[in-house]
Amino acid sequence: MVATDRERYTPALMGTLAEICTPNFITVAPEDTLGEVAERMSAQNVGAVVVKDFGRLIGVLTERDMLRAMAARVHTSDARVRQWMTEDPITAPPDTTFEEASKIMLDKGFRHLPVVDGDTILGIVSLRRVMGGRRPSDK
Repeated sequence: MVATDRERYTPALMGTLAEICTPNFITVAPEDTLGEVAERMSAQNVGAVVVKDFGRLIGVLTERDMLRAMAARVHTSDARVRQWMTEDPITAPPDTTFEEASKIMLDKGFRHLPVVDGDTILGIVSLRRVMGGRRPSDK
């Protein structure tokens, strides 16, 4: 059987989020300042953080949210995460396939997806990692 050009050049999005989700994600509180969070994001080279209140996921703060805040000329030492985060983010269970996850993110227009098992946050995956289907050890 000969592969068509499309099959040859379109990578298959096979696998599940459980395979690429890492437990090394940053958790912040809604009362943290944007400056504090930006320092942590920069130090760990991540594009999104999980916002928890009393142990419950209430939001996600991303690079885009930070840019919106900067465009509004807020003072990062005064502005709080709760003012700029994306509330009640869409989440996915660990058995979500790469294809399903990429479709969710592309259709909804965001690049980071929290992976949850019930009330437990397992991690957060980026569209880049999902589209590449890379393992956590791949950078």
